[in-house]
Amino acid sequence: MISLDEPKKFRPLVGQAHQVAMNMLRPVSRKYDKGEHEYPRELDMLASMIDGLSESGAAEGAGANGVGRGDDAKADKRTSTGGTRNGANLASVLSIAEMCWGDVGLLLSMPRQGLGNSAIASVADDEQLERFAGVWAGMAITEPGTGSDSANIRTTARLDGDEYVIDGEKIYVTAGDRADHIVVWASLDRDLGRAAIKSFVVPKGTPGMRVDRLEHKLGIKASDTATIIFEDCRVPAANLLGSPEVDTKQGFAGAMATFDNTRPLVAAMAVGCARASLDLTRDLLAQAGVEVDYDRPAQNQSAAAARLLEMEADWEGAYLLTLQAAWMADNKQPNSLEASMAKAKAGRVGSAVTLGCVELAGSIGYSETELLEKWARDSKILDIFEGTQQIQQLIVARRVLGLTSAQLR
Repeated sequence: MISLDEPKKFRPLVGQAHQVAMNMLRPVSRKYDKGEHEYPRELDMLASMIDGLSESGAAEGAGANGVGRGDDAKADKRTSTGGTRNGANLASVLSIAEMCWGDVGLLLSMPRQGLGNSAIASVADDEQLERFAGVWAGMAITEPGTGSDSANIRTTARLDGDEYVIDGEKIYVTAGDRADHIVVWASLDRDLGRAAIKSFVVPKGTPGMRVDRLEHKLGIKASDTATIIFEDCRVPAANLLGSPEVDTKQGFAGAMATFDNTRPLVAAMAVGCARASLDLTRDLLAQAGVEVDYDRPAQNQSAAAARLLEMEADWEGAYLLTLQAAWMADNKQPNSLEASMAKAKAGRVGSAVTLGCVELAGSIGYSETELLEKWARDSKILDIFEGTQQIQQLIVARRVLGLTSAQLR
C-alpha cells in the first residue's frame, strides 16, 4: 500500500536536489530569464555532478533518465508477493519537484534530462537503453495543425532497406536546439491510424534534419524551444524505439505508454514551482504582519491567510496525485488514469497558485524584485505541454466511463 510520507531512502536525494535548487539555480534564475536562448553554462558542472551520483547509485535513478518500466526482477518479486516498491519513478518526481522549486526553465535545460530521455527510458529495449545511455534527448511530438491531438500526427517514417526515411515538421520541441538527439514521433502508415505511430531516436546532425527557428516565449525562457524540419531524414531501423510491429488491436496504447511515465514528471514540475511561490508568499505575508495559523479555521483568519490556506490545500492534492501516479508505475500498476489526473490537477493548480501568489503579494508580486511574476509565467506551460488540461480531462473521462476515443471526443 502506498505511504503518503516521503520515503526515508529518498530523503538524502531530495535534500541534495533542494540544495542545488537553492544555491545553483535560484541565483542565476533571473539572469537566464532575461538572456533568452543563452545557454546556462553553469548546468554543465551540475550535469556532471548528477552523472557522478547516478554512477555511484546515490541518485537512485532520479531525473528524466530515471523513469522506468518497472520490469526488473525485484519489482516482479515484490509485487507478486503483495509488497511495495519505491523506485526510480518516485525518486524522479521528488527530485524534479525540488529542482523546479529552484527554476523550471533551467531544469528543462539540464543536459541529459530532456523529456526524450524519459521516453527512451520508458519504451526502449535493453539494447537501446545501453546504446543511448548518456545522450541528451529532446522529444518532438507537436506539429502545425495537430495541437494536442498526438494521434493525428502527419510526420511519416518510411522503411527503406535497413533505414527509416522521416519527413515532416515538428514545433515546440523543448531543448530542440541544444539536445544531441531528438525522439521523433512519426507514422509508419497513416492509413492504419494511431496504431502505426512510433518513436525514433534521431541524432543531431543527421542529414535531412534541421532546426528551422527558436521560439520566443512567455516563460521558461532559459529553455530553448525549437521548430525542426525533417526532409528525407534517414535513421537506422534499429533507432525505432520498442517494437516495429503495428498492432491495430493495441491501437495507440504503445505510444501512450510513454506519457504514463512523462506526465507525472511534468506534474512534479508544476508542484515544485507552485511550492516555491507558496513558500515565498508565506514569508512575505509574515513580513507584512499577516500570520497564518494552521490550528484555526480559515474563516476565522484574515482574507490573505485564508486564501493562502486554500491554495496550500489545493497544492497538497496535486502533490499526492503526482506521488500516486509515480508509485503505481514503480509497482507495475496501470497508471494511465492517475498520470492524466496528476497532470490535469497539477497543471491547473500550478497556474492558479502562482497567479494567486502574485495577487497576494501585490506590487511585490508583479515586480521583478522577487521571482513570483516569473514563476507565474513559467508555470503556464506546465498546463499545456505533454497534453493540455482539456486533453487530460478527456482522457480521465474516457477511463472512468470505459469509453474509447472514438466514442468520446
